[in-house]
Amino acid sequence: MSEVKIIIDGKEVQVPAGSTVLEAARKIDIDIPTLCHLDLHDIKMVNKAASCRICVVEVEGRRNLAPACATPVVPGMVVKTNTIRVLEARKTVLELLLSDHPKDCLVCAKSGNCDLQDLAIRFGVRDVRITGKAQSEYVKDLSPSIIRDMDKCIMCRRCETMCNEVQTVGVLSGINRGFDAVVSTSFEVPLEDSTCTYCGQCVQVCPVGALTEKDHSWEVVEALADPDKVVVVQTAPAVRVALGEEFGYEAGTIVTGQMAAALRKMGFDYVFDTDFAADLTIMEEATELVDRLTRHLNGEDVPLPLLTSCCPAWVNFIETQFPELLDIPSSARSPQQMFGAIAKSYFAEKIGVPREKMVVVSIMPCLAKKYEATRDEFSVNGNPDVDYSLSTRELASLIKRANFDLADLAEEDFDNPLGESTGAGVIFGKTGGVIEAATRTAYEWVTGEKLEKVEFHQLRDATAEQGIRVAEVAFGELVLNIGIASGLGNTRMLLEEVKNGNPRNLHAIEIMACPGGCINGGGQPYHHGKIEVIKKRTQGLLKEDEGKAIRKSHENPDIVKLYEEYLTKPGSEKAHHLLHTHYNKKERV
Repeated sequence: MSEVKIIIDGKEVQVPAGSTVLEAARKIDIDIPTLCHLDLHDIKMVNKAASCRICVVEVEGRRNLAPACATPVVPGMVVKTNTIRVLEARKTVLELLLSDHPKDCLVCAKSGNCDLQDLAIRFGVRDVRITGKAQSEYVKDLSPSIIRDMDKCIMCRRCETMCNEVQTVGVLSGINRGFDAVVSTSFEVPLEDSTCTYCGQCVQVCPVGALTEKDHSWEVVEALADPDKVVVVQTAPAVRVALGEEFGYEAGTIVTGQMAAALRKMGFDYVFDTDFAADLTIMEEATELVDRLTRHLNGEDVPLPLLTSCCPAWVNFIETQFPELLDIPSSARSPQQMFGAIAKSYFAEKIGVPREKMVVVSIMPCLAKKYEATRDEFSVNGNPDVDYSLSTRELASLIKRANFDLADLAEEDFDNPLGESTGAGVIFGKTGGVIEAATRTAYEWVTGEKLEKVEFHQLRDATAEQGIRVAEVAFGELVLNIGIASGLGNTRMLLEEVKNGNPRNLHAIEIMACPGGCINGGGQPYHHGKIEVIKKRTQGLLKEDEGKAIRKSHENPDIVKLYEEYLTKPGSEKAHHLLHTHYNKKERV
């Protein structure tokens, strides 16, 4: 690819032809402010809206100011990013945005994480000189997972790009004109009536408070304060490598022990690990995979490939967009819901507490988990298996409210018996981790041989095709074709293949709705498009897996004990009742 030389603020820089002025400036550490720009390097996607114009620069020989994010470089171009004209223009654009924006920063969920607020501070805006039409007013859209407050929408179109181009869900698009222009759903229906999967990627990229999660932290505080309740908490694997970011730690730092200590000090009666339930999930999913493969090899017509079912956002996706494939996913519940069912049955019986007096709280990197916890099939006589699902961000907020600093807390272990876990459970938090964990167990069950080297690098390092990986895994003479899809856009491509005859002859597919897996979940600390943050979180999970004494789910002693004492065996009638579910076609706009 040819290179182009340009000058920015007196500095010469050389970039590939086709690059933008913004990309060239960033290469030499010149900071040009942006709002609408969203550069997703890992999935080769850029928000092309160029709608905010906060990034305008002067280009020598050009009369008007140019948006840096959408202006391609040309040989010999001379750019100035810091002239008085540029600064005045940016401040005017900022004031225009603020003139139609609520001034309730004190109570806004994005306060402190708001790009618009940061720019107002950066430009010293203390008063908005521009007045005009009264600010538009939209009714808040309250779904089980996501809150849409369109009064705060600045039409950056980031969420639209993420929903339509990356995730291909197609829920959001720009509507109306002038002051009434917002990004909304088709026919402006509530999210609950749309095909929204609640993956939360729109929340991750929204620069303001127009899209936030539904906060349940105060309900949890009230439960902790109720002496009549036994409050149990579980923490997902991806949380432990991201929570530290909210307390000044580098991304990927493992804070498992400090997190357990903080939860215990906050008053939770029992602090458990969702990794335990991840191991339990593997016992059921691996059993189902081996059963389907055995029947297939015996000539039976069985639904293949088996699709993992741990991610609730992708389950929502298949129920609304691929209902004809609903017989293919594993019927195993997600680890969150398996944990809730076991906590309110097996564990409740062990400690002699009625399920109605137990409150199960989950700490998840995912906003779809909030919706999943409300599904009717995951409750008994109206009492949910999981009462509240909090995001990683909500947990960080709770810890700060309690005036704890993770750095000041000595590491503590999880409680037993639902706190023991293996390395296989840990890697659930990254793309490819669920199927690798299942493979570690299924390999030994199929071959009868001990797996000495547990890392299946072909499931981590197989050639990527826009987020789709396909690899072969040999179980002795049996060779399995395994697919991995990261992100719903890639999921769609793989499911279209399956629907059209499964040309790659895939036997199993792992699907994660969020690009990169749970480490990039919609409820994780905001990473502002920095892919290196996601990579560090992934490395943190792999490091924790490597450090575990036990790395195969079926060797977890507390899992073995659970089956011996309560469930009898994987796939038993009792296991199916507590740990499995069913899927339904959902008609939505």
